[in-house]
Amino acid sequence: MSTTVSKTGIKKLKNYLQGEWMEGSGDGQILYNAVTGIPVAAASTKGVDFKEMVEYARNVGNPALRKMTFHARGNMLKALALYLRKHLDIFYQISYQTGATKADSWVDIEGGIGNLFANASLRRKFPDETFCIDGESHNFGKNNTFMGTHILVPKEGVAIHINAFNFPVWGMLEKIAVNLLAGMPCIVKPATVTSYLTEAVVMKIIDSKILPEGSLQLICGSAGDILDHVNCQDVVTFTGSASTGLMLKSNPHVLRESVPFNMEADSLNCIVLGEDVEPGMPEWDIFVKEIRKEMTLKAGQRCTGIRRIFVPENKLEEISKSLTAALQQTVIGNPLNEKVRMGSLAGETQRTEVKEQVQKLLASSQIIYGSLDSVEVVDADPKSGAFLSPILLMNENPFATKEVHEVEAFGPVSTLMPYKKLDDAITLSKLGKGSLVSSIVTADYKQAKQYVVGAASYHGRILVLNNECAKENTGHGSPLPLLVHGGPGRAGGGEEMGGIRGVKHYLQRTALQGSPTTITEITNVYQPNAKGKDPGKHPFKKYFEELKIGDQIITEKRTITSEDIDKFADLSGDHFYAHIKTTDFEGTMFEQQVAHGYFIMSLAAGLFVDSYDKNPVLLNYGIDDLRFTKPVYPGSEIYIRFTCKEKLPNDKRVVENPEDFKRGDDIDKGVVKWLVEMIDETDETTGVATILTMVQRK
Repeated sequence: MSTTVSKTGIKKLKNYLQGEWMEGSGDGQILYNAVTGIPVAAASTKGVDFKEMVEYARNVGNPALRKMTFHARGNMLKALALYLRKHLDIFYQISYQTGATKADSWVDIEGGIGNLFANASLRRKFPDETFCIDGESHNFGKNNTFMGTHILVPKEGVAIHINAFNFPVWGMLEKIAVNLLAGMPCIVKPATVTSYLTEAVVMKIIDSKILPEGSLQLICGSAGDILDHVNCQDVVTFTGSASTGLMLKSNPHVLRESVPFNMEADSLNCIVLGEDVEPGMPEWDIFVKEIRKEMTLKAGQRCTGIRRIFVPENKLEEISKSLTAALQQTVIGNPLNEKVRMGSLAGETQRTEVKEQVQKLLASSQIIYGSLDSVEVVDADPKSGAFLSPILLMNENPFATKEVHEVEAFGPVSTLMPYKKLDDAITLSKLGKGSLVSSIVTADYKQAKQYVVGAASYHGRILVLNNECAKENTGHGSPLPLLVHGGPGRAGGGEEMGGIRGVKHYLQRTALQGSPTTITEITNVYQPNAKGKDPGKHPFKKYFEELKIGDQIITEKRTITSEDIDKFADLSGDHFYAHIKTTDFEGTMFEQQVAHGYFIMSLAAGLFVDSYDKNPVLLNYGIDDLRFTKPVYPGSEIYIRFTCKEKLPNDKRVVENPEDFKRGDDIDKGVVKWLVEMIDETDETTGVATILTMVQRK
């Protein structure tokens, strides 16, 4: 693929649309190396037909992804993650031009790829279907012939991701991983200023040919009128400033078509030092290190960055000294220099904006560390690059001033403030009117609970830091793929990631009603009270491919005796009073000696297991949803209704080192879930469970 240059002699970025790479017309917006100030690229979307992009995603990418099962989509993400890891060196070299250090780039690049891996692993929590059941099923008929459940199917539109400048890789990959797993295509519009890094990653993704055509399109430059072409089947996500998010969210087409709009806005996140923490405690150092890291990582350009610091008023002076000493150790300069721990901001525009916001904060605060006008840098020119000193402010009257709770300087800037009691800190944390994350550092569990319960309604995530989790915690500013990322109010009111929760944003929930047998046939998951199927032979003699959902056997009956119960009590050591026949049962829930629930479950296995010859069932590895619903007394006759409930793929374990190979790794197999219903002579259910087995493929 050839690359042209603009009239100014600068490389032009390409947009990827409708299966082709295309340069926008005109010279476009010039993008600069944030460290040297030298132009590195020009971006333009002039001439792009955004309506055609959207329709291409709907008509080409969407059908292709919808035909794939969750497991196929998950394996696709895994393959993509493995492929991108082969090109890390290329991505790192480009990332340095954004002002990012190696540590900054690791979070962006490898953190983004980690999101692909995390979402790929979620396939195991979904059926091997193009859609899934959501939640419990409900019986609505006395005769068990009418029921209801919910299903989730992929929306028939496109996910449009409008991302921020600070994470040009992570911002894209953490979002597309989720929509692709759900079965929706996407159009990615990174912030223009760092879009040259996003372009490089997308080029590798397209070169891999791992994604179906139309699954991913890229805009490097203005998003034009793309939101004027959305409909109710589309999803829009936005990461950036609250003001820009509000403007986009207010688009008439978005409002009229009721388009889901997930906003993750920059917020005034805070950290609190517990009243119990004293100098010399591990938590004191943890607090200081966390603030320094959050102020300097990515030069403070993180939507989760710590903007407000609340400490007990009697520790304000000592904390300010500790923070100042910590910040003085930060080496600023060229990210390619190994000594550098903080690079530049993403560009001159960002530096100008940060300075303007700090000036607003200075109306009620004062700088106690750093400078707006000068900064010492290593191996770089502070005037050519977008460098800025870390700036620590002090506001001694946080209840009397509003700027500190309303103005965000999106850079290495935080404000230190005192509080009297923890309830005051909780109140102060809420004055930010909603944030993505808050942290409290305390060794006191009661204070931790008080803060979490009191503050949670205004924060999307709360990190409780102490010495117990210091080594393994991922930090105040690090959202995790399996936990939701978002927050109320100013933070946008949205949620993303969160494991299965995130996937559901791209799926349509529909209530489904009908007979149990009908819904079993539709969902390919056996529903209680549905008609069973004659398996022809014992289900345990069938290979994975041969088993049908609904294959069912009814076992012979087994009479429970008092001697059985006594023997199980002796064998298990469970001599709970209800299992002893000499117990006086007056005032208890039982009429007489009752069988152990686990004895009935064990007896069930003896009734349904075909136990003599080797068969395709490799092992039983768990029981889910085990419930004992009716006492079983001596003299009861128990039989089992045993039904194939659900089938799931099981990928072969991949090992790089032959020494890690284990017996069974080479066997093709799948997971089968079986519904076990334990029934007595009155045909009432005494217990129910789902057992899981590994079953060999042919």
